[in-house]
This record gives sequence, C-alpha cells and structure tokens, in this order.
Amino acid sequence: MNMRWVLAATVASALTPALASAAVPQAPTFTKDIAPIFQEKCEACHRPDSIAPMSLMTFEEVRPWARSIRTRVDSRNMPPWNIDKTVGIQKFKNDRSLSDDEVATILKWVDAGSPKGDMKDMPAAKQWPDGQAWNFAKMFGQTEPDLIIRSTPYTQKAGANDAWWRPVVPTGLTEDRWVRAIEIRPGTVKGRKITHHAIANLRQDETDPLAQNDNDQNGNPVAGTFMEWAVGKQGEIMRPNSGKLLKVGSKISWDIHYSNGGEDITDVVELGIYFYPKGQEPKYRQVLHLMGATNAGGVDIPPNSVKSTEGFFVLRENARVESFQPHMHLRGKAMEMDAILPTGQMQVLSYVSNFDFNWMSTYLYADDVAPLLPKGTIIRVVAWHDNTANNKGNPDPNVWIGYGDRTVDEMAHAWVNVTYMKDADFQAELAARRELLAKQSTQQQQQQQ
Repeated sequence: MNMRWVLAATVASALTPALASAAVPQAPTFTKDIAPIFQEKCEACHRPDSIAPMSLMTFEEVRPWARSIRTRVDSRNMPPWNIDKTVGIQKFKNDRSLSDDEVATILKWVDAGSPKGDMKDMPAAKQWPDGQAWNFAKMFGQTEPDLIIRSTPYTQKAGANDAWWRPVVPTGLTEDRWVRAIEIRPGTVKGRKITHHAIANLRQDETDPLAQNDNDQNGNPVAGTFMEWAVGKQGEIMRPNSGKLLKVGSKISWDIHYSNGGEDITDVVELGIYFYPKGQEPKYRQVLHLMGATNAGGVDIPPNSVKSTEGFFVLRENARVESFQPHMHLRGKAMEMDAILPTGQMQVLSYVSNFDFNWMSTYLYADDVAPLLPKGTIIRVVAWHDNTANNKGNPDPNVWIGYGDRTVDEMAHAWVNVTYMKDADFQAELAARRELLAKQSTQQQQQQQ
C-alpha cells in the first residue's frame, strides 16, 4: 500500500503491540495448556447450541478434530480475527486472536499426538448462558433486557432463494430513553441457520444534525442504523458516559436477510435494549454510521479483476471512533479505514487484510487507543474485491459485479460507531489521553530497565 502512516500527538491514537502470552510449554497437554486457551478464545462459539459446527469444551470433543484444528490455527483462520497485526491500531476490547505463543502451543500439542494430560490440571468449566439466554443481562443485574423488540415472523421454505424481510415495528416508548447496551439475535437456535444478517434501522424525529440522515428519493429521511447483527457479533456495550438516544414514538425498521436452511423454518429476530437508569443519563451521544461506498454507483467490479473502491465521510464534530466493522460479500478481499486530518496528515486506523464473508467481526478499540479525531477529519474507507478464480469463495469470476443486497452482489462499506464531543470536552479527553499514554510509557521504560 502506497500510504503514509502519521501518528499525530493531537489525535493520540497509539499503536500498542499485542501482549505476549506465557512461554510455549515443553510438553503441552490438553488439560493443562490447551483447555484454558479454548475456554478463552474458542468456546464462545464452539459449545452446544451455539453457532459453530462442533463443541470444543472437553478432550473427548476436541480430539477427533485435532488435525483440522491445527490447520485452521496455523493458517490463522481460527479464531476469526482478520485485522492485520502489522498496520494500524492493535489494542481491542474484544480481541479473540491467538498470540504467537498460543498458536505454537496448539501446533506442538497436535504434533505430539494430542495428549490428554492429568485431569487434576483441567480448569473448571466456564459458565456460559444457554443458547437463548441474553448475554449482557447478568452484568446489569437483570435476567433480560429492559425492552425487547421483535420483528414479525417470517417462514423461510426449504430450498427457497434468499429473502429480505422488512417489517416496521414500533418501540412503544412514551418518553426518550438513553441506551447503554444492545443485543440482537435470531429468536431460536434454528433461526440462526437461516438468518444471514439482521439490521435494526431506527426511525425517529431527529433534531440533532449529527444524527440526521439524508432524504430518500421521495424526500423522506432515511432511517438511521441502530444495530446490525451477523454471524460472530452479538451486540455492543457503550463506553462509559456515552450512549444511544431512543426517542418517543420511534420505530424499528427491520432489514433481515434469510437464506436456505434445508427445512421450513419460521423465526423472528429479537432486539434487546438496556437503558441507563433515569437520572444517570450519559454525557455523550453515540451514533452508528455507514461509511464507504454506500450506493449503487460506488461498486463496479469487472470480470476477472481485483478492484478497489473508496468512500469518504466528514466528521462534522469532534469525535471518538469506537469501533470498525467491514462489510462486503463473497468477493470481499480487504478493507482499510483511514483518518485524513484537517492538517492533511493521514493516519491508518485499521486494516483487515483477509476479509472473511462468514465472519462479520466488529473490532472494538480499547479505551486508551480509540481514535480521538478533530472536527473536519475525513474518514476514508477503501475496499478491495477479488473477482478472479484465485478467490475460492467466488461463485463466478466471469461476471460483472455491482452493488446490491444479494450475496452474489457486492457492498463496500464499514459500520463505524462514533461518539461526538464539543470542543471543551474533546480537549479534556485529549489531555487525559496524553497523561495516560505518558504514564504507560514510563511504566514500560521502568520494566525494561
């Protein structure tokens, strides 16, 4: 990539290498060395009634898959984490990637015959919610969200073509409420087989220009995005003192993509919303933006070609970028998000070098590196598509590909959560970030002495 990397002190978006794990053991066993890794990095998906095809919670479940696990781990296809570790920000709250030592430990264990080890070394089983439990409820001392909004039922027939279901459902709110966390999911375990993705768009009267959207071709405001679900994503928790605003009279406009599940399946999608308690409303408003080539004119991919596209988004207020989620389809190859500062300097924020359509991963920046960007910054999203036979997921490299909802069409955008701040708050946040980075630098220097 012919690009400049500029680390601007005024933005204070530090690059921090991933923390190294313990040294690779001489003779790793499942109970002592492998099980802890799988509990931390794999079981979220690889457990009964979850989205993975097999459970990896016990030695008996893991052993038949040992050689396959080695292949997927060695190629870095599993766990799914496609951020390039040589470019951009490297600290994330939800990093599920394996460290180099963890990879080496798994490979060494398989090559040694995958020994079980002593059961007294086995860690206690990790407690997961059942397949249809709400994942965030317990942390808020609840059994379920404060508000659950369901789409209307849809039946996807066995063998049917892909379908898009777009019902509109009122939230039922009689007063404005601030949101601190959101979960979204198919309503049943079987529903996960057919739900490719589900977007909950928010229709409400907006007076805040930062949250207003352009009008459609009929002159009506386009619904703003509230939350998007896809495989590998369950929800989001707002950073402290920030939240999303759900207004009285609001409605959820669903956009649900169903695919063939091999049998007749009727399902709904559920949106679980957790509110800030009244009197504890956050100071900052967070908005989920769609950035990149977001319309039919933005994607034009000739047959047998690798093509890049780009789109731009101007920050009309000072902002903290909270997360980055690339979205493309089968020809998607890579995506980069850059910040072009008002000074003309460019900062590479994140680069996904090996996009995988099967995993729509959200990369949630850690508190001390979430980019702080001044008003007037341009966010540039560059997407690369591989429409050649070299792309194993390409259904047909001999056809022209344009923008569209179908899996065989393409998209080239990113979902980006942004928290907006006024000048005084932004300067205070910058000062706090500089102080934190200086403290971290001092600690690192002391450790190296």
